[in-house]
Amino acid sequence: MEGCDYCKNYRETPRGEEELKTLVSRVNRVKGQMEGIKAMLEENRYCGDILIQISAAESALRSIGYLVLEEHLATCVTDKIKSGDKEIIKETVELVKKLK
Repeated sequence: MEGCDYCKNYRETPRGEEELKTLVSRVNRVKGQMEGIKAMLEENRYCGDILIQISAAESALRSIGYLVLEEHLATCVTDKIKSGDKEIIKETVELVKKLK
């Protein structure tokens, strides 16, 4: 794995226990929503009901993304700007675009 770009993409500062607990809890909730959607499909439930659940899961996942983005801005981006790395701004803009 030496020289691999993915391997270099780890945080220098670990997430706090409480923050990690919150994020994992939210991810688990989305997993539960996805299982519910799968069950609805298997039960041949009404399309409108399924679409409402899909929308709720998308919203919950987007919310997790915003929390991670907020933390990214407050830690990783701030640290890189302080160290003189201006390329982080372009990267951050691209990340924000992907969250839409």
